[in-house]
Formats: sequence, structure tokens, C-alpha cells
Amino acid sequence: MSVIRQLSPHVADLIAAGEVVERPASVVKELLENSFDAGAKKVTVEIQRGGMGLIRVTDDGCGMGSEDARTCFLRHATSKLRDEHGLEAIGTLGFRGEALAAIAAVSRVQLLTRLRGSPEGVCLVLEAGKEISCDPAGCPEGTTLVVRDLFYNTPARLKFMKKDAAETAAVTAAVIRCALSHPEVSLRYLHDGKEEFHTAGDGKPEGCVYTVLGRDFARTMLPASGSGEGITVRGFVCPPVSARGNRSAQYFFLNGRCIRSQQLQAALEQAYRGSLFTGRYPACVLFLTMKPNLVDVNVHPAKTEVRFLQERAVFDAVYRTVLAALQGEKEKPEMTLPPPAEDRASEQKEASRLPSSPAPKASPLPPPPAYPRGKLPAAAPRREPENADMPRIVEQLVFSGAKAAYNRPEKEPEEAPPLRVSPLTEPPAPKAETATPAPQPAAKAPEKAEEAPLPPYRILGEAFKEYIVVECAEELILIDKHAAHERMLFDKLKQRSFDTVSQLLLSPRVVKPGPEDLAILLENLPLLSELGVETEDFGGGALLVRQLPAGLAPEDADSLLSELAEALRLGKKPGSLGMRDEPLATMACKAAVKAGNSSDEKEWVPVAEAVLRGEVKYCPHGRPVTLRLTKRQLDRNFKRT
Repeated sequence: MSVIRQLSPHVADLIAAGEVVERPASVVKELLENSFDAGAKKVTVEIQRGGMGLIRVTDDGCGMGSEDARTCFLRHATSKLRDEHGLEAIGTLGFRGEALAAIAAVSRVQLLTRLRGSPEGVCLVLEAGKEISCDPAGCPEGTTLVVRDLFYNTPARLKFMKKDAAETAAVTAAVIRCALSHPEVSLRYLHDGKEEFHTAGDGKPEGCVYTVLGRDFARTMLPASGSGEGITVRGFVCPPVSARGNRSAQYFFLNGRCIRSQQLQAALEQAYRGSLFTGRYPACVLFLTMKPNLVDVNVHPAKTEVRFLQERAVFDAVYRTVLAALQGEKEKPEMTLPPPAEDRASEQKEASRLPSSPAPKASPLPPPPAYPRGKLPAAAPRREPENADMPRIVEQLVFSGAKAAYNRPEKEPEEAPPLRVSPLTEPPAPKAETATPAPQPAAKAPEKAEEAPLPPYRILGEAFKEYIVVECAEELILIDKHAAHERMLFDKLKQRSFDTVSQLLLSPRVVKPGPEDLAILLENLPLLSELGVETEDFGGGALLVRQLPAGLAPEDADSLLSELAEALRLGKKPGSLGMRDEPLATMACKAAVKAGNSSDEKEWVPVAEAVLRGEVKYCPHGRPVTLRLTKRQLDRNFKRT
């Protein structure tokens, strides 16, 4: 008896539909691409219940006749590809002929279309891919396609759909990408009867960015334009100071198609190398134009992954264009007031005494980094402290610590205090005293006995408002106070040794994350609540924040939610911190003492002692928290040995 059998056409259609239609956002994307290929100038997208109840896409494109209306729902039926030679240079968004068949197989579909110049249209109704009726109808030129009850006949897929708010956010993200890819098309988007945005369709990318991504995003962007080796790059990039906490605001478009490319992402971040803080990512809206025969889009059914024939040329074009935009931003002139007349006279007299120096020449763009074929460069590596100027740095550290010690309010002895062990809960005292240990309750005695002994140490002070300077035995230890405190808080949060303390905001704060961030935050509202962030869906792509962890200011809510969204996204990847650990690390980072802010002497002691005990070695993201310099190294640098 044969054990291999051919699946029925219905089951085969359901399996094929799963490759193309993952969720309502996939349906909206495919239908919008069909409208763009049909030459539409005005498109309206309407959804209800996150797209699970209703999806309606209306356009004024070329429309279809009754025969084409029936044929378009057959598998591998398309008007955009004739033979295998067409795959060598695909110039349309769709070409596989699978989308409409896949959508019809898992929903109830109604198609209303009228061919341009035709006296009447046609109304076609399908259910689970089977035709129910096909009748003449009066309708405007163009096409209206209505999708109802998505996945009603596939319970295996239906149970994996998320809440309506999360699906709405995913659809919004798909519509935004489609709107940005075709600024010449006026796109109107409504969900649950409310209009979210309406683009002008005037072909101006800057106006489209302003409409769909918001004023705050658009006003900070820098124009970027460049070309080379048959590749044109134009669009907008953000200045380094406006970088985001994740990569959700990076939009790349190739010949009108929204794509995801690690190569373009690496080129973008390589241009920002040395300009961004650790954990910050640039935002961009970049449009690439090149010959269709130089790119292969037939890689994945979703058609968002592509392969370039000239990888190096594409990398160089994006890298140079972004770098030129950033250098132009740095060279912007600043407005200055003219000095008084007497000041100008004295400046001219002083300048006449100085030897004239030639004007600096504008440096050309640096060449792109080495790029062996098949390997992408790492994106903006984290910068670590270097020891090249250590003698000069140590001299500043020691003297700044001594100055801090002499400026203390209490009276200091003439001689430096001897090395000693500071109590955990008290600031360092100027005199060494033999302290009698205070009696402890019997229950806590074993806990104290387990603590690692502290070596003799002395806190010299704080350098640059960032580093605690500690003298211990024959070493000078520089402690990154923010990174060390961040690790201490992270360990406490992870052990759940205390309840999260939250503060209720006097005025709830409205935060508008990106659509992808909104989707993942809405999926994890219970986890955010456990972390002390009470928020809810406010509608219109916004969240209403009512409560934040103690110690965070209301203005921190925007960056906190952005970083939490990225942490939750990273938590799903193998090899990273756990799904729960990444948000905890973000919370610890936000609540830790800030680098650049002066700290009280009492705050140095617990951090220094945690480091000296060996409890803190790295921050939750893997950066070292200490830099040790031995007396031998100092003596050698100062030529004492």
C-alpha cells in the first residue's frame, strides 16, 4: 500500500497561502502593491478589528474586465510576467501571481472592478477560493477589493493571531512603508472609521515623511543625495544627536519596493561610525534607484529580501551619500553677534602680530572601509577606553581626586589618611578608627558571613563626573559608576529581592512610538506592568503612560519605551539576553546614576565595595566597569623604574 499521496488542491492552497499571507498586514501590503502596479493615483485603505474583520482597498487604477477578474484569483496567474526572460529584469512590485489566490483561499472576498473606458463593471464574490457569484455591476473605474473574516477556515493560523491593537499596529507599519515608497500616490488610511493619515500624492518625499512619520521625525532629518556606478541614492538621514534606541526607524526602498537589507543597514551605520553613543541607531528614509537587471527580487515570497549583482557598488553609494549628508550637517554655519568696535580693533591688532596660516582645505570624503566580498562590516562597534594617553589621564585623575578631598566641608588631617575598609552604609571618614562591629540579629549572621572580605582601600574622588577613583593596595582603580550601578540594579531586579517601586504621573504622558515598536509593546503590556510601566493603548498609534518606575522623569518615557521595544525584540533572538533579561537591563540602565552628573560621596561607597568584592565586573550588556592601573605601570611611565 502506498504511503505517499498527493494532497488535495484545497489543502495545497492553504499551505501555499501560509507562505504569502502571515497576518492582515501581509494582505494589505499585497493589495497595495497591486494598486501601485495598476497605475493608481489615489488609494484608500480601510480596516476593522485589526484587519481580521475587514480589509478594504480601493484604487483608481486601470481596473479589470470580467474575464480577468476571474483569472486573477487562480494560482500563478499574473499580467506582469510573460516568460522566464522576464525574471532577469523585474520592474513591477508583483510578479509571482500568488497573492490573490492565497488571500482568497483563507477568507471571504468581494471584488468590484471596472475597466477604464468600459460602460459597466463586474462584482465577483469568492469564499475559501471558490467562486460564489459573478455579476455585472455599476461602479467607478478602478478596483475595490474587500477581504472579510481572514483565516476563518484555518484555525491553526487563526489561534496565532494577536490582539486587535497589535494587528492594527502591524497593518499601520505596512501602510506607512507603502506610502513612503510611492509619494506620487495619494494614500488614505482609516481604521475602525478613523482616518490616520492622508498623503498628498504630489511626489515630494519630504511631504510624505512629514505626513506619515510625524513633524518631530521630519524636522530633524537631513537631506541626502548621491549617485555612482549606475546607482542613485536620495532621501533623508537623521543627525547623530537624533539617533534612536532601535532600528525600527530605518526605511530602505529599491525601485519603489520596500526592502530589508543587512548590507544597506551596515553601510548606513558605518557612515555614523564614531558619531553615535553605544546602543543608539540612526534613522533614515533612503530611496535607491538602479537597473532592474542588477538586482534579484525573486528570493522570498514576501519579496522584501533582494540580492545585488554589484554589492560593493551599492555599499559604497549608500555609505558615501550618508557620510556627505552628515558632513554637510557638521559644516552648517552658526550665527554669531559682531563684537564691539573696541574689541574688533584689539582683535585686528593682535591678529597682525600672529603669522598667517593658510586656510584649511575641505577634506574629501574618506574611502569606504575594507569590504571583502561575501562579508558585511560590523555596524558601529562600541568604543572602549584606550591606554595611549594614560600618564596624562592619571595625572588629571589623581590631582582632581586630591582637589575633591581638600574641598570637603569637614576638617581634614594634615597627613593623608591610611588605607582602611569603609563601612558599607557610611561615607569614608578622614581618620582611621578601630570600630567595634555592631551586634547583628541572629537571622542575618550567616548572610554577613557569606560576604567576600574587603581589601583595604581609599576613595580618592570622582573624575570627569563619570569615574570613581579608588586606591587599593598597589593599584589605582577607575570605576565607571553608571555601568557598575547599572549591574547592581540589574542583579537585584533579576533576583526580585524587592518589589518594583513605581510613581504615578501627575499628568499621563502620550508617547507615539513607531508602528513596529507599538505592536511589540502592546503584546507585552503585562510584562511592562511588572517592570513598573503602566501604559495603555491611546489610539492613533499612541500609548498613554500613567506610571513609571521611581527615579525616572516623565520625559524619559519616550526613550524608555523605545529601548524596551528593542529589548523585547532582541530577547526573541538566540544568543542574546533572555526575553525577560533585556527589559530588566534597560530598566537598570535608566535608573542607574547618570554619567556626567555629580554624585554624592555616600553613593561612591556601595558601588566601590561591590566592585572590590568581585560582585560587579561587567554591565548587563557586557562592557567592563573597571580599568586598573598598577603602581608599577605608573612608576614605569614616570621613569621611576
